[in-house]
Amino acid sequence: MNATAHALSSSRTLWDLVAGRADRTPDRPALLQDDRTPDRPALLQDDRTLSFGDLRARAERVAAGLYDMGVRPGTVVAWQLPTRFETALLSFALARLGAVQSPVIPFYRDREVGFALRESKAEFFAVPGVWRGFDHTAMARRLGAKGIFEAYATLPDGDPSVLPPPPAEGTSVRWIYWTSGTTSDPKGVLHTDRSLIAGGSCLAHALRPTADDIGSIAFPYAHIGGPDYMVMVLLYGFPAVMFEQFALPEALEGYRRHGVTIAGGSTAFYSMFLNEQRGQPDGTKAVPSLRLLAGGGAPKPPELYHCVVREMGVQLTHGYGMTEVPMITMGAPDDTAENLATTEGRPPREMEIRIVEGEVRLRGEAVCQGYLDPAQTAAAFDEEGFLRTGDLGYLTDSGHLVLTGRLKDVIIRKGENISAKEIEDLLHRHPAVGDVAVIGLPDPVRGERVCAVVEQPAGAGPLTLQALTSYLRGEGLSTHKLPEQLEVVDALPRNDTLRKVLKYKLRERFSGA
Repeated sequence: MNATAHALSSSRTLWDLVAGRADRTPDRPALLQDDRTPDRPALLQDDRTLSFGDLRARAERVAAGLYDMGVRPGTVVAWQLPTRFETALLSFALARLGAVQSPVIPFYRDREVGFALRESKAEFFAVPGVWRGFDHTAMARRLGAKGIFEAYATLPDGDPSVLPPPPAEGTSVRWIYWTSGTTSDPKGVLHTDRSLIAGGSCLAHALRPTADDIGSIAFPYAHIGGPDYMVMVLLYGFPAVMFEQFALPEALEGYRRHGVTIAGGSTAFYSMFLNEQRGQPDGTKAVPSLRLLAGGGAPKPPELYHCVVREMGVQLTHGYGMTEVPMITMGAPDDTAENLATTEGRPPREMEIRIVEGEVRLRGEAVCQGYLDPAQTAAAFDEEGFLRTGDLGYLTDSGHLVLTGRLKDVIIRKGENISAKEIEDLLHRHPAVGDVAVIGLPDPVRGERVCAVVEQPAGAGPLTLQALTSYLRGEGLSTHKLPEQLEVVDALPRNDTLRKVLKYKLRERFSGA
């Protein structure tokens, strides 16, 4: 980490970080908005640039407008907005005021949004109006939300002279993030400015970007990765391109036009870029300026790493994080190929990792303060203050973390524990497998049986259970771990944020098969 980034990483609050960067490089670009979307003709599109100085000045004006509306330090403001300048400006304006903000993923609908509004007791709710054909304002009214205001192309505006002093400390809870609910309601995760700065510092320390890099934010800014990435941008003073809608190949032109050097998001993003590269004529690079793919949020098969490096000619570094701890470990560009392919990277000095009966437990400044529900907080932390992640793994002699699965993702067949991830990693090498999820299904004799659900690549021939198990035997997989059921699907079900596979939907679908 360079001297300036190191100095800024000690900022007490996110607003301190914004102000510090604006003082150092006010005229350098901070954010680039890629406004070319499939539903807007090219002639009507105009990419925008926001400098670090503009970021501070405009966020202060938005803060003043919010103050005029009645937002004060400690006021809970929920927002459900896409990845745009305006979203970042609103979020930093709320940070300037010391309000408590509750970001909500823009793809969520009545059930999840209503739950978040009720549980957070939000006094204001910012929405984009009609976005991608859905009327968010109408939904907010339907849910009885308080203080509804639209914040898409326009934002509240006011005279910054009315503002109280910015927050003096960053250890109060000022963020409520939401875990992605699956079979139960989401949990409200409590963060401070300092925990978000610590997470972003870990990412920056591992990736070591330079001021000459061009980053990209193609995932929902309301995800915990939003502030994580922005902290890195502020620490190192390089710009990031914001993609309001991410789809390939449509977004490739934006990556090329802006000269993006660092891209990614999650495993699904890597696969999408790789597929685009495979479609390029004569081996031309899909994004000539790209040097690094980076991300996290979902398991990464080792074979995917090798394919990206070999076929795209770029480095791939993968990390481990969650809503409760935005960045735990991260691969570094100068790690060995073996470590980058098979591990989640190393933690920073400030992150303590303890393995207890195979479970990964965490303690450090980037760890959340708990949950809105005190009972959930009590259950999540052990007696020494370590967060129970529910993930299984181990640390190598070099300090790299290897994840082997989830506590809930262990298949117990005839009393034997089977790792779904071990089988998935092997199947990712099979040419007739594009993506795969291995799940345990109820079985009256075995307790659980192993089921492989496969998404095949275009042009692949039919896949049979016999061919699949024969391949796994050849790879040395123990007989008791072999799948006893194969299901081939057009597409695996995924969430709308980092495109993680939703295994609970597969269990629901195939449990009666």
